[in-house]
Amino acid sequence: MTTPSRAVTVAVSETGPWALCGGPSCRHAARVNGSITLEAIAARFRALGDPTRLRVVAELTLGTRCVCELRDRVEVSGPLLSHHLTVLRDAGLVTSERRGRWVDYTLTRQGRDAVAHLDLDPSRSSR
Repeated sequence: MTTPSRAVTVAVSETGPWALCGGPSCRHAARVNGSITLEAIAARFRALGDPTRLRVVAELTLGTRCVCELRDRVEVSGPLLSHHLTVLRDAGLVTSERRGRWVDYTLTRQGRDAVAHLDLDPSRSSR
């Protein structure tokens, strides 16, 4: 016999190192009575659970980067980098801004808060 699934919600601070979900930029954030679903928090953890995406985030902790700079520094193909940036953007961890032909990426407040407790040093990043 299976039990029916129920949505579980949790109240999460909007600031601090565990501000894993929140704000209008997180399209996975399903809020119920001001709480954030565990699924929304899991989406942020999944976004940060890939070594390539962590390398991207480490680069962005140093400031805004053009996608071409990220491609050279993270050393992945353009299409693969695009996929990883989309995952990070959908999770509300980065934003993008078009500048002519170029696209610049920046960590959001939620992205900075989520990785503030991590020791992300891009110079130590190994492939």
